[in-house]
Amino acid sequence: MGVIVSGERRLTSKALGERSARAAAGLKSLGVGKGDLVALYLRNDLPFFEASAAAGLVGAYPTPVNWHYTPSEARYLFENSGAKAVVIHADLLAPIRDAVPKGVQVLLVETPPEIAAAYGIAPEATKPPPGFPVWDQWLQGFEPLTAAAGEAPGTIIYTSGTTGHPKGVRRAPPTAEQAALTGQIIGRAFGFTGPPEAIVTVVTGPMYHSAPNAYGLMAARLGATVILQPRFDPQELLALIERHRVTHLHMVPIMFNRLLKLPDEVKRRYDLSSLKFVVHAAAPCPAPVKRAMIEWWGPVINEYYGSTETSAVVFCDSEDWLKHPGTVGKPWPEADVQVIDPEGRMLPPREVGEVVARIRGLADFTYHGDDQKRRDAEKAGLIAPGDIGYFDEDGFLYLCDRAKDMIISGGVNIYPAEIEGELAKMPGVADCAVFGIPDEEFGEAVCAYVQPMPGQDLSESDVKTWLRAHVAGYKVPKRVELAAELPREDSGKIFKRKLREPFWAGLDRRI
Repeated sequence: MGVIVSGERRLTSKALGERSARAAAGLKSLGVGKGDLVALYLRNDLPFFEASAAAGLVGAYPTPVNWHYTPSEARYLFENSGAKAVVIHADLLAPIRDAVPKGVQVLLVETPPEIAAAYGIAPEATKPPPGFPVWDQWLQGFEPLTAAAGEAPGTIIYTSGTTGHPKGVRRAPPTAEQAALTGQIIGRAFGFTGPPEAIVTVVTGPMYHSAPNAYGLMAARLGATVILQPRFDPQELLALIERHRVTHLHMVPIMFNRLLKLPDEVKRRYDLSSLKFVVHAAAPCPAPVKRAMIEWWGPVINEYYGSTETSAVVFCDSEDWLKHPGTVGKPWPEADVQVIDPEGRMLPPREVGEVVARIRGLADFTYHGDDQKRRDAEKAGLIAPGDIGYFDEDGFLYLCDRAKDMIISGGVNIYPAEIEGELAKMPGVADCAVFGIPDEEFGEAVCAYVQPMPGQDLSESDVKTWLRAHVAGYKVPKRVELAAELPREDSGKIFKRKLREPFWAGLDRRI
């Protein structure tokens, strides 16, 4: 029997089913039904799984919310989604309380000790204020729902909103065949192909993101052992792998970077021999970082490429990557993937263009409340996730950058990911972000924000000198900013938009 572990608490598959059925009856009593939305303003916690399953049982969409949102961002999502209920950790309510529309039921979850410790939350803030139903007591007031509303429609994920407001990706409720296809594709990408009782995993990333959400929910649904890490910490992850004999992980490249920068004696301290399938996605992984991880952990490192809109469409294991360094892999047999020019014509190998893709037979999607944006996302009959890349002669796909991140300086295309990859190799650099800023002469200029390693004294001149030796002169940043900390999401991924926004404020260009 599967189990979800959070701190000292354990939730078995049987208990998850029973509690979810009670919560479903509770949601039904609130008028939540087919096609409705339930917002989850939660960190990774047991009620996240219960509320997600409960929404599906009544035919509703669970909709995770990035709990880093400002009140205005939260208000937009609540209003745009039309959520009928919000399930939220107690300590997160106060800042966004006025952002919840009138008539929307708020269900409070007591913030557990392991999350409070990870985020330094004061004990008094973890307790639900009076006047609101509290999740544990609330669901116990209902008998388990005995009849499901049909095939669960899935989760609505709101994209990151790097250009304008975030968009909710809403799929039509799948047929049995479509649900089976989805399960096969993502199960293959996650390595969930063996017996579930043999799978032990740690959910390292925040489940308001598409990939950790799908990964965590699928692992629990299959009956695997799922350990929740309240907040990513590299050494703690190594300890969890050894303690629980973890077999599977889903990660993002910044986690690799932070793991590799642990002292050698710390890295050698832990037994990682239980690992069988580690997969990463969501952001480009610098080649030196990936090679170092394969050398350390062995040929268990895998990668897939896709998006919330397309699902996983391309896959690469360690063997293929070592033969084709830098690739994100080859398309699945069920996937159509092309690289096209601005007129929608397919490009030959080695020519850079926009990547478009689709899984044949997958349930179609729209953007919640905005079908026009859905039409705009379609190019050459496929879906454009917004990436720039090319195929090699062997059919392996390589990504250059995000289309929205590409810098056009004096008519020349510059890909920030290339510059970031070189900066990642620079001694003393902990992390960096490269993006375009306004320039009167060239239209855009390259700007780099660099976070030095603790105790390292780097200068703008040091950064430029390093890059001049590794990239063409026109790619060397015109402006370099050094920062002790860069704004981050909980996954560790940099909020590049927050760095870029001030430079473009008031100008006629979307950021």
